[in-house]
Amino acid sequence: MFGLEALDLARIQFAFTISFHILFPAITIGLASYLAVLEGLWLKTHNDTYRDLYHFWSKIFAVNFGMGVVSGLVMAYQFGTNWSRFSDFAGSVTGPLLTYEVLTAFFLEAGFLGVMLFGWNKVGRGLHFFATVMVAIGTLISTFWILASNSWMQTPQGFEIVNGQVIPTDWLAVIFNPSFPYRLMHMATAAFVATAFFVGSSAAWHLLRGRDNPAIRKMLSMAMWMALIVAPIQAVIGDFHGLNTLEHQPAKIAAIEGHWENKGNEATPLILFGWPDMKEEKTRFAVEIPYLGSLILTHSLDKQVPALKEFPPEDRPNSTIVFWSFRIMVGLGMLMIFTGLWSLWLRKRDTLYSSRPFLYLALWMGPSGLIALLAGWFTTEIGRQPWVVYGLMRTADASSNHSFMQMSITLILFVVVYFALFGAGLGYMMRLVRKGPKIDEGKETNDGGPGRKRTPARPFSAADGDHIDADHSLTKEI
Repeated sequence: MFGLEALDLARIQFAFTISFHILFPAITIGLASYLAVLEGLWLKTHNDTYRDLYHFWSKIFAVNFGMGVVSGLVMAYQFGTNWSRFSDFAGSVTGPLLTYEVLTAFFLEAGFLGVMLFGWNKVGRGLHFFATVMVAIGTLISTFWILASNSWMQTPQGFEIVNGQVIPTDWLAVIFNPSFPYRLMHMATAAFVATAFFVGSSAAWHLLRGRDNPAIRKMLSMAMWMALIVAPIQAVIGDFHGLNTLEHQPAKIAAIEGHWENKGNEATPLILFGWPDMKEEKTRFAVEIPYLGSLILTHSLDKQVPALKEFPPEDRPNSTIVFWSFRIMVGLGMLMIFTGLWSLWLRKRDTLYSSRPFLYLALWMGPSGLIALLAGWFTTEIGRQPWVVYGLMRTADASSNHSFMQMSITLILFVVVYFALFGAGLGYMMRLVRKGPKIDEGKETNDGGPGRKRTPARPFSAADGDHIDADHSLTKEI
């Protein structure tokens, strides 16, 4: 079917499941830190707007966190079901790294998540804030270990191969492999940027519908400050990441640039747009800017960038895909920087909350961070091909021995179940977003204490806002 083989379906299945999964951890990372900031500001300033926002976003965080955990379990199982040869070859590295993630990050998050979500009036303010901070730190620790594992697959070191299996010899070298620092910073920053535009888009939606209150304004203001500061930082991190990739994975850079061959001693041009043709070994309809490729990728005007024809055809990534996925990521990044700068200009003119053209831009930029994140992951993972562990194991040698029919059935099942399950979850999350923060929704009716009633926050409470008994709320709303 469509010229695909079982290996292609296994890759599509993994790409499909990880594309769903990565969206949830990204928002989880950003929202966890956002909630910690909101609660910290409330404790410091006693401004109830921060408290109201905390209760509003904690509900969305809870739904998102749950979907992230469920989709993450599927990812782990796929290593054993569809990529058993990879697990046999490199499991002594990837297995312990994922175990460290569970033992440190997941246990930390799980240990304090209940206090964070349900303990608002059950524990003291200081302890509750501590729980929120611990959950936020847990999400970042999780990012650390996941990126350590994935980065090792991109730039492996600290090992030896014995009897066809990878044996770690230096765990510090394994963890802090050459691409790890850049990929960790790039991913964490991408999560913060994606969350900022998600929050900003939510605020813009309410403002465009005439719902203007201090909580909505604070949402937009904080989101745009984050976009203004972090989006340019992400561009700088991306530049350093690109230089690192050029050093360790030059074929990936050549594919991203659609650059096929160097001419004499000429500097490498930057191809803005075009259509890389893998069969003809050229980029059709190329729009080039002379010297700019060398300037961006080598920070000089005379050095050349490695070309795809310098690598055997079987070792070349699919330039057609990564050429455009990279440009989608960069293009959206530039729009994010523009949005942040525009917000600063409007803020100085005191029209940030009333400029409808800007609010519409902020609204439509809501999914931009997540789309850019997906495009970046496609660039990274497809650009690593044909290797599953760069330079050591080819993807074709890593898959399990499944038939085309088996992979077809499981892929169809994944598509149906994922769209039904996570579609419902995303729909509920958007329903909560549309309701918006309620003023005084987190108001404490009592201060707890021995023998006094305590009412926990209900992250899965219905979006209709009915005042019902906490013991029956979830049942009613489901």
